[in-house]
Amino acid sequence: MQPFELTVEDAAAAIAARALSPVELVDSVLDRCDEVEDRLHAYVTVVADRARRAARQAEREIREGVHRGPLHGIPYGLKDLIDVSGIPTTASSRAWAGRMPGGDSTVAARLTDAGAILIGKTHTHEFAYGLLTPQTANPWHADAVAGGSSGGSAVAVAAGTALFALGTDTGGSIRIPAALNGMVGLKPTYGLVSRHGVAPLSWSLDHIGPLTRTVRDAALVLRALAGHDPSDPASVCAPAEAPVSSPTDVRGLRVGVPGTYYFDRVDPEVDAAVRATIDRLRELGATVMPVDVPLVEYVEATQWGLMAPEASAVHEESLRATPGLYGPDIRLLLEAGHHVSALDYLRAQRTRSLISRAWGELFAGIDLLVAPTSPITAARRGQETVRWPDGVTETVTDAYVRLSSPANITGFPALSLPVGRDSAGLPIGAQLIAAPFAESVLFRVGTALEETRSDTGGLPEVARTDIIHSASDR
Repeated sequence: MQPFELTVEDAAAAIAARALSPVELVDSVLDRCDEVEDRLHAYVTVVADRARRAARQAEREIREGVHRGPLHGIPYGLKDLIDVSGIPTTASSRAWAGRMPGGDSTVAARLTDAGAILIGKTHTHEFAYGLLTPQTANPWHADAVAGGSSGGSAVAVAAGTALFALGTDTGGSIRIPAALNGMVGLKPTYGLVSRHGVAPLSWSLDHIGPLTRTVRDAALVLRALAGHDPSDPASVCAPAEAPVSSPTDVRGLRVGVPGTYYFDRVDPEVDAAVRATIDRLRELGATVMPVDVPLVEYVEATQWGLMAPEASAVHEESLRATPGLYGPDIRLLLEAGHHVSALDYLRAQRTRSLISRAWGELFAGIDLLVAPTSPITAARRGQETVRWPDGVTETVTDAYVRLSSPANITGFPALSLPVGRDSAGLPIGAQLIAAPFAESVLFRVGTALEETRSDTGGLPEVARTDIIHSASDR
């Protein structure tokens, strides 16, 4: 195994034991970038010289007995919405080409304090307003989309060009690419991780979180990120997560399985993989019970009723000044948001309150909800629609966001983890949703599933060179 294939947890243990140096680890990841980036395009910018300087510094500190914790010396990627002093934040858009931030975002500063080493800025669907990240290739298959909008971050971790990465999630933009690339993706509770210094898409829906190879890694990264930040008005005070113990025990946990909505119009292979995961939780001693998820018929309208006008407000001046610098799909969405009335926006906010309250009542009787992350695996490039057996045709984007957006509307924490692959070899993700600030439940259950996994959803084979397909393989 090459160093770039290690999990955060294993790399941290090797560094602490002096069996691996941060310089060796960073060199391995940068060599991996040289090997695969021309095919995958996960990164907007790779800061190799900066990363090597930071690795040498980390090596000196550790040699001198200064150890900052489990992320010290660990290479990572940042979605190109997240500011770092001295590195452009472009949001993968011509409208922000060369934009230089005035300082570090809170999450970047906290990772620097933890000793993590930035490899570069990862691609996003332009301004995070989409779910495909068209610049970036899915490493499992050259003809499949990477998912988005944090597609670059997911692909970087999957391919070994980062050991973890940060993304943003407004309607599923961490969890969807995590599912499509066989990674773990965490959307924390709203307000748990600061958004200061992160380009907004929708103030009331945006979340920051990690993409990792394991649930334990996600827990380690969240511990470094979480904490109150007065610079973010939505930031909350919450206790730090305890480390995930091993072996984990899920006996007695109440697991809710939706009877409708989350399993409506779902690919049969996705349905089977997620239901097998639920069966495994039952075998591990969890109490599995059917539940009705309330007010789901209002989710889609509420999501767009909030996001569209908020995104248009963010970009109002820039869109007016330089409309031609926006991609046509993003420009159309931003222009459409101006036609949402204040009355409709307030209705969406009111409906969000009703949905959140009803979900709170639902979670009074369960500890966890388990469902598919996405109803389909990675779509083929150029595919625009999905046609379901009942005759309904749905856009690929609508299919992706349908099962992930409820956790954004409510602000409840949600974790996607790999649970298998379909007949084409593409990853399938299951979504775990818990009550606010109950990330520990997600980590407990997710780790138990990882520890008992017997299918192909374990540590990603994509980290090995022979699994990555180039365009010539088609």
